[in-house]
Amino acid sequence: MCSVRISCGQFLPILLLTGDIAGKDVVEVYYNPPYTNGGIEKSTANLIGYEKTNELKPGESQTVTISFTAEDMASYDYLENGCYVLEAGDYEISINSDSHNVIDSVTYTVDEDIVYDEANPRSTDLTAAVNQFGYADGHLTYLSRKDGFKNYDETTAAPASTSMPEDLKEGFIVTSNYEMPEIPDAEMPVTGADNGMKLTELRGADYDDERWETLLDQLTIDEMQNMIAHAGFQTAEEKSVEKVATVDCDGPSAVSNNFTGAGSVGFPSNVMIACTWNKDLAHTYGYDMGKMATELGCSGWYAPSMNLHRSAFGGRTYEYPSEDPIIAGTMSAQVVNGAAENGVYAYMKHFAMNEQETNRWIMICTWSNEQAMRELYLKPFEICVKNSNITATMSSFNYIGNVWAGGNYELQTTLLRDEWGFKGFVETDYFAGAFNMNADQVIATGGSCCLSTFDVGTNFVTDTSDPSTVQYMRTACKNIMYTVVNSNAYAGETSLTLALWMKIMVGVDVAVAVILILLEVVLVKKYKKRKSVLIVVE
Repeated sequence: MCSVRISCGQFLPILLLTGDIAGKDVVEVYYNPPYTNGGIEKSTANLIGYEKTNELKPGESQTVTISFTAEDMASYDYLENGCYVLEAGDYEISINSDSHNVIDSVTYTVDEDIVYDEANPRSTDLTAAVNQFGYADGHLTYLSRKDGFKNYDETTAAPASTSMPEDLKEGFIVTSNYEMPEIPDAEMPVTGADNGMKLTELRGADYDDERWETLLDQLTIDEMQNMIAHAGFQTAEEKSVEKVATVDCDGPSAVSNNFTGAGSVGFPSNVMIACTWNKDLAHTYGYDMGKMATELGCSGWYAPSMNLHRSAFGGRTYEYPSEDPIIAGTMSAQVVNGAAENGVYAYMKHFAMNEQETNRWIMICTWSNEQAMRELYLKPFEICVKNSNITATMSSFNYIGNVWAGGNYELQTTLLRDEWGFKGFVETDYFAGAFNMNADQVIATGGSCCLSTFDVGTNFVTDTSDPSTVQYMRTACKNIMYTVVNSNAYAGETSLTLALWMKIMVGVDVAVAVILILLEVVLVKKYKKRKSVLIVVE
């Protein structure tokens, strides 16, 4: 028996477990919002929170508290208000056995529309979430609940043409037509200064600490180029600020050090972990992965992946937790926090809209309206940023509309940093497509570095004589160093520490070595004594 408190202050005594043996269950909370025919699109069953019970013996009970706010039930209205709106009406809040079957419910009533625009942003947003991705809709007709999904046949039919509309072709950005924007009144920053400051001095410092500027003045152009261009499974060493090189490891279910070939034990896939609905287990998984990464000399971990199961044929669904953004985001946040306890910065990826692998390297364009983007595909990342100490992100190969995700200002600056409050660095996915992947676009849009394992030319910033360009480079390098200095690479005695069993073995080796040395000394003394005796005898 479980008693569940929900946000409107009522208790729902729910019988979840029956039987003669001990077991666990999941308390799933859903809401069904009011819907106006032809209005904002809404689902009837929306997961909003969940908790896994303890192991309960027959006859035992537990009170589970699941908290959320009314604004969490708001829908994104991209057509009229261009922001989230909590519409007036009755919201059915229920405890379900799954997304289809309601066990019990209560009604929460909103008296009038609440519009979360620039004048009234949601409490979790630093700036209001307003329309940013109109160019990504592709002029398509999207499935609507209006009149009982009357446009189903139209929207699910094969496209009449696979050609991009002419106006979108004109805005299609590749390396050859990308122009780095100028920063108004930009002045050439100081470079190569001899300020005598070390990166380690800023461990634990606030992102806005003024000492960052002093440190950044010491970097040379070449050092900034190196840090931005050469971030394939590493962050580069920079001697002027005594920044150490770090190793980033790959593998969603096992750590793989691409430099040494060393690897860890494997865990079940993210799908299996998400299926447990167990936040503590997700945290433990992240903690253990962080611990093993540290033992293998790694500071960064290319995980967790949190794109959605848009299709069973997505090609990478084993790596992504769920088709539900709440589960994907909540579990991933726990994984990130677990890894961070060992000083490992996890990279949430692939940011964003990378829900398929087919044709991923040939500039595939992902089209979507902004409601679907914000309520589904971007939601796991939003939850992770707002509920974890994430400081590293990996962008994705694909285009969002006609703009590459790895060089998308609205994605990496407006959304990720300004709205959600992310602090840290964004690295590209594997730097393989020189035609559309370029360092200029990366750093000018809020990215930081290129996952390059060899030079392709475009992983280097071009015009380093331009003040705006160097300003972008400084910001990119600051974001990288902010993450690295707060990792295990700068944790003093715990920096890249050996595991306990490895310490024990080292201790054993040292003890054996000492014993062998002592035995050797004894044998040498005995030999010398024998030798001296022999000489006397002769």
